[in-house]
Amino acid sequence: MTDVLIIGGGIVGLATALRIKQQRPGLSVLLIDKEPAVARHQTGHNSGVIHSGLYYKPGSLKATNCIRGYRMLLDFCDAENIPYDLCGKIVVATKQEELPQLDVLYQRGQQNGLGGLKKLTAGEMREIEPHVTGVAGMFVPQTGIIDYKQVSERYADKFRELGGDIRLAERVEQITPGNTLTVVVTDKNRYEAKLVVNCAGLYSDKIAQLTQRDPVDVRIVPFRGEYFKLKPEKEYLVKNLIYPVPDPNFPFLGVHFTRMVHGGVEAGPNAVLAFQREGYTKSDVNLKEFYETLSWPGFQKVAAKYWQTGLGEMYRSFSKSAFTKALQGLIPAIQEADLVDGGAGVRAQACDRTGGLLDDFAILENDKAINVINAPSPAATSSLSIGQTVSEKVLARFD
Repeated sequence: MTDVLIIGGGIVGLATALRIKQQRPGLSVLLIDKEPAVARHQTGHNSGVIHSGLYYKPGSLKATNCIRGYRMLLDFCDAENIPYDLCGKIVVATKQEELPQLDVLYQRGQQNGLGGLKKLTAGEMREIEPHVTGVAGMFVPQTGIIDYKQVSERYADKFRELGGDIRLAERVEQITPGNTLTVVVTDKNRYEAKLVVNCAGLYSDKIAQLTQRDPVDVRIVPFRGEYFKLKPEKEYLVKNLIYPVPDPNFPFLGVHFTRMVHGGVEAGPNAVLAFQREGYTKSDVNLKEFYETLSWPGFQKVAAKYWQTGLGEMYRSFSKSAFTKALQGLIPAIQEADLVDGGAGVRAQACDRTGGLLDDFAILENDKAINVINAPSPAATSSLSIGQTVSEKVLARFD
């Protein structure tokens, strides 16, 4: 029997486990993940950006957790000698009609406590990024780069040092809440827990459904983000990070350029519907999961509203020239021959029945479980803060 059983070995699950053990060493905490190593999915496939909190609505869970988590992450990395680089980024308005949204971002950044934000003219942008083009921009000094897989592995090490238990390569198959204990059955073992914490990412909705009788009225819709990398001889075109002004109606930041902490420059991602929840390539197809996505009323409403945007993203997925053209909006000198295939990640985007794409972090609770059902970007930056938030909910159950 364990006090707390956490499902999911990504950065949010690991941070939650660590914060619980740091604050209440006497509680027994077990973390289970179906993969043979931690951070194998969203955490291990992202571009390694330390987000500043610029984009998020002031007062939202995203904003408050990002800003608090940013400082907690840097403090942790300083203490554990994990390398990172606060290189800053520029956000670029490539046309006049994007200027109002750029102003909104500037105001949000100030409201969220970001010091040092600087509005840039076209000439000032080129002093920072000589090859960029646009009508205006903004410099964000707090943005940085890091290896979140390395961070996650250190979370796991610290958790184990405090007496925490991690069981890998075990897939949860059944959860049965009882009067006092919940039974969690995996493909290898049977566990009893006083409280279950669900940090299962791409499968968080399915795990949440196992923890309660009432239907979970949110479905995870997987969106694949595909990247190219710049050839080494073309990396001089990007000094640090270059982002476009995002579409405020769509929960993705648009194709951008990211210098990586271990070297190299990524370009992307697009955002296309994945044909399975862990569909990292175009050929990854799970017909059952794909049907579940297509049949979800919320996704049907999203598709009806954003079908033109979706077709454009899909076209760029299959057309390197179209992807190149999107990148040329920021750096005209980029040519198709400058790009080589990079990696891909899958974002677990929660979608409600009405077609709302949940933009904020979302936690669903019942008397036997705490379900983190939406933890999109900037969850990696915010991981220790989210872990603190969830751990406080956990510890309140044991007071």
